[in-house]
Amino acid sequence: MMFAVIKTGGKQYRVAEDQIIKIERIKAELGEIIQLGEVLMLGGDKLEVGAPMVAGASVAGEVIEQGRNAKVIAFKKRRRKNSRRKRGHRQEFTMLRITEILTEGAKPTKGPRPKPERKIKPAEAQDGDDTPKAKKKPVKKAKPAATRPAPKAKRKPAAKGRKK
Repeated sequence: MMFAVIKTGGKQYRVAEDQIIKIERIKAELGEIIQLGEVLMLGGDKLEVGAPMVAGASVAGEVIEQGRNAKVIAFKKRRRKNSRRKRGHRQEFTMLRITEILTEGAKPTKGPRPKPERKIKPAEAQDGDDTPKAKKKPVKKAKPAATRPAPKAKRKPAAKGRKK
């Protein structure tokens, strides 16, 4: 099985065909085929190590998603100084499906995978009535007496004068 070690976004990834990887954001449209040219090593039957890059080698991949990771909170506090700082950051990423590992300056031959067709359900025949029907509102159930809060006691107004 052939694999490659590529460098993108300041990180290195070991990739093989049909593998899905999450890399730093690359400006590309969904479904577009991009070519990553920084190949550090090719492996498989014969190992080829670059110095620093393998000449003529590249990796082709299809962009399947562009998005943002979960928020990372950077919270800094200096004790006894009444000083603190809270910052949030969401790193953008590109999800790639590796389509080919190319050698000797070859161009990508595989195009983007076709999207699966959505199956449309046939419309159900109604009683010849094309008007939309009103939705029923859900009935609220009363809470059991054990979980219901006790009613507040009513206060009597205070007497204005003193009675004997």
